[in-house]
Amino acid sequence: MSTAVDSAGWRRLHPRTVLVTVLVTAGVAAGAAVPVTVALSGRLGYGAAIGWALAGAALLIGCAAAGDHVRWRRTRYRVGTERVDLHTGLLLLKRRSLARERIRSVDLTAHPLLRILGLVSVRIGTGEQAGGDSTLTLDPVARAEGERLRRELLDRAAPDLSVTHRDGELARLDLRWIRYAPVSFATPLLGGAAAGGVMQISDWVGAQTEVIHWIADRFRDTPLLWMIAVLFVAALAAGVAGALGLWVESWWNYRLEREPGGTLRVRRGLFTSRSLSVEERRLRGVDLVEPLGVRLAGAARVDAIATGLSRDEESRSADHNTLLPAVPRALADAIAAEVLREPATPTGAPLTAHPRAARGRRLRRALGVALAPVLAQVLLGVLLTPVLLWTALGSAVVAVPVAVLLAVDAYRSLGHTLSGDYLVTRSGTVRRSTAALQRSGVIGWTVKQSVFQRRAGLLSVTATTAAGGGAYTAHDTDPSEGLTFAADAVPGLLGPFLERG
Repeated sequence: MSTAVDSAGWRRLHPRTVLVTVLVTAGVAAGAAVPVTVALSGRLGYGAAIGWALAGAALLIGCAAAGDHVRWRRTRYRVGTERVDLHTGLLLLKRRSLARERIRSVDLTAHPLLRILGLVSVRIGTGEQAGGDSTLTLDPVARAEGERLRRELLDRAAPDLSVTHRDGELARLDLRWIRYAPVSFATPLLGGAAAGGVMQISDWVGAQTEVIHWIADRFRDTPLLWMIAVLFVAALAAGVAGALGLWVESWWNYRLEREPGGTLRVRRGLFTSRSLSVEERRLRGVDLVEPLGVRLAGAARVDAIATGLSRDEESRSADHNTLLPAVPRALADAIAAEVLREPATPTGAPLTAHPRAARGRRLRRALGVALAPVLAQVLLGVLLTPVLLWTALGSAVVAVPVAVLLAVDAYRSLGHTLSGDYLVTRSGTVRRSTAALQRSGVIGWTVKQSVFQRRAGLLSVTATTAAGGGAYTAHDTDPSEGLTFAADAVPGLLGPFLERG
């Protein structure tokens, strides 16, 4: 069904929005009807209880449908030559408007029910600070209407784009990438959540004691360490299964495309489809992200550093700026080069190493974090029980080597350089980030030197920008090297404040 347009150009949401509300409310009512029927049956009998439950469900569905019908009747939008307008509300009228020149993103999302009905939710954003005034949401419209809005609002001229890199499809889902899902940090969290979920559900049905006794019976003759190992492996297996499922839901049907007019588009999702569009003229670089497990597997993901991407909590939680999931590092570098229209990705350029004093700072901090609980256990062991002295020894044997390894790795990860039109910074160990930022995107520099850095002969320089995370730092550099790096990256910006020897 096409969207009706009046003489002034106003359009309505799709009328199936009422059907969506009815179906969602019916599902909620069905889930609530079962416990309500059971609760009432003891007093009224099953026949009367079912009747009251059906009457309540019908009333709930009717009220929801009537309210959404009023919302549909009172909501209209218009795309003009200069502005996009949205009017809604019955008792409290809301009239909101965005200038088309400020619009930076038009993202389409459809959960399974919307997909079945051929609808999408359209989110139009300016990429400014979080808040309702920076976005308009049309929920829902027909899929064809959502695509039309996306093309119309983002189809701007893209001058001076290189023609040496291809348009069309840049990357497509490769099922071999799924092998990187289990090495993410989500795996142990999902395993713990699965174990907690089993205990919570058993508590709801009043069977938690039976579950605990059943587990105890299975391991009655098993040594404690073996029991812990088996339970850990079981939880880890559940976490791996959950991580694989999340990856499939998030990245199924993944495609990265460059559209005519200079727009990068990411499409993905199995049950809930998602579409992210990034104008190349708003792109300021890329961030090669390597979480520890993914990095050990030789992989990395590519995030966009761009102005105009939404910054609210919803967008951040949805990997709103990710252009490429975790893939082999060589492929990530190749796609990053394609995205930036460069012959070679700046994130692969050789980096300047940082002074050894930076390694010392990381070792001291890591050992401090590792030894603090050990010292606390020693103190409590002396005051309370010698058992804590043995646990302190075990904690030290495990924590100290791990802390040293992570500190050394964090030092080796440090680096910075200038590569063509980009400045590159790298840092992190648990989550290593290699950011390539266009020099023209730098709007300022922040130079920091704490008391401890001053004593170690180090400082940190931070490039501030309106894109991505807003700040990219070269941590613990040699003072001369760091300041020269900042001055050469954007000539004339920091130079007037420096004295060269």
